[in-house]
Amino acid sequence: MKREIIFRILRFGLIFLCGAAWATASGQEAETSRKGDGGTGIEGVTTQSATVRRDGSNVLVDMNLDLSALRVKSTEAVLLTPYLVNEDDSLALPAIGVYGRQRYYYYLRKDKMISGEDETTITSGSNAEVIPYHATTPYKDWMNNSRLVLGRGDYSCCEKHSGDQSSELLSRVLWVPDVPRLIYVSPKGEKTKTRSLSGTAYIDFPVDKTGIYPEYHNNVAELGKIRSTIDSVRNDSDITVRSIHLKGFASPEGSYAHNTDLARERTATIRKYVLDLYHFAPEIVTTAHEPENWEGLIEWLRTSGLPDAEKILDIAEGTALEPDAREWRIKKNYPKDYALMLSEIYPLLRCTKYRIEYDIRSYTDPSEILKVMKVQPQKISLGEFFLAAESLEPGSPEFNHVFEVAAVMYPEDPIANLNAANAAMERGDLVSAAERLKKAGDSGEAEYARGVLAVMSKEYSTAVEHFTSAEEKGVEDAAAQAKIFKEYVEYSNGTETTKTNE
Repeated sequence: MKREIIFRILRFGLIFLCGAAWATASGQEAETSRKGDGGTGIEGVTTQSATVRRDGSNVLVDMNLDLSALRVKSTEAVLLTPYLVNEDDSLALPAIGVYGRQRYYYYLRKDKMISGEDETTITSGSNAEVIPYHATTPYKDWMNNSRLVLGRGDYSCCEKHSGDQSSELLSRVLWVPDVPRLIYVSPKGEKTKTRSLSGTAYIDFPVDKTGIYPEYHNNVAELGKIRSTIDSVRNDSDITVRSIHLKGFASPEGSYAHNTDLARERTATIRKYVLDLYHFAPEIVTTAHEPENWEGLIEWLRTSGLPDAEKILDIAEGTALEPDAREWRIKKNYPKDYALMLSEIYPLLRCTKYRIEYDIRSYTDPSEILKVMKVQPQKISLGEFFLAAESLEPGSPEFNHVFEVAAVMYPEDPIANLNAANAAMERGDLVSAAERLKKAGDSGEAEYARGVLAVMSKEYSTAVEHFTSAEEKGVEDAAAQAKIFKEYVEYSNGTETTKTNE
């Protein structure tokens, strides 16, 4: 067994300890204290109020040893040594040596007691029948879920050692369960990565004209919007353009029939402009038109601040009147507001909305995915993000970053948020993890992650609830974790029975 004696005992210091103390394991703290009373199974020795507890970075061991029944001959000595033990690891705490008269003076002449200078020394027959014991030692990770054992060694003349005995005083001391492993979820793969880009161009046409005049008003910039959007995908070798859809709108000014013709013909003109410029197959570029953009007008009126905006809204939203009648009533009843509408909003209602749909090729090489992610993360699917993460060291900054970027690119996706929450817990960012889990859905894996977050937040009863829910939803690991932390809640509350030997 490994032993290290690295602390000092306060001789005969009587310190009564009760209640809970802090214990730390796997990076967490918990209120734990183990206490036991009764016989030790060691001849002549009984313990009272044995406790082991965590206090910051130290472990405190306290007990009262009743030695009233211990008989030691004058030529003999008994060494009582407490140990913390956990499988192959152990730590010998300072011992209590009970010496017969002759044996005491023998060691006194040698100026060294059996176990060294940290030993508490008692002579047999003294009035010290109950000995208060207190020891302090630095906490080590292996002490989590260890045992407190008392050993007895008998020594006779010529320092002969014989008759070792040992007995467990306390089990499961300093126990804090390990933080459960995190479960990352692999997203369903996309057969085809189809994405889209949308925009609105405000191309001006002279009155009643349908031809494009590039230099007219701000048309250079507005036509440039359409071109730059198309170019951003058309010039990328990883992308194939599937369709370009154009929808033209006219304002309510004028007759509905005339506006229908204007919207249709002007949209057709823009389609021809795109086809002539890029030489797409004709079926790729499609069109639609809205003769009068009442929806846009209504949206503007709701925040316009016009004196009679509510009354005008009632007319604009009404369905009892035809469009021409609605427009005439607004113009007749609210001429000042109408004049402002003509100059402020009507030009913006005459627009072309465009949407470009395109396919992105799939990536199967994790190193390529990581390179693309740095410059164009929008091209990466959730499945590809997961594939890249699998190639990295779990818990590393690079690993966590992949899942964080995935959640930024897919902010409403439950799996993206779940994996990002796990990554946040990996780096100890519990606040971000909690925010991500709000969007992680109600799957068993999401409930399990909430359980892990509760453990890391020291909310152990809440953790049991989430693990139980995850178990009901089919997460295999959840049942064991629910059991462990239910036991730990009972342990922390002092309801678990402590083993003692009679």
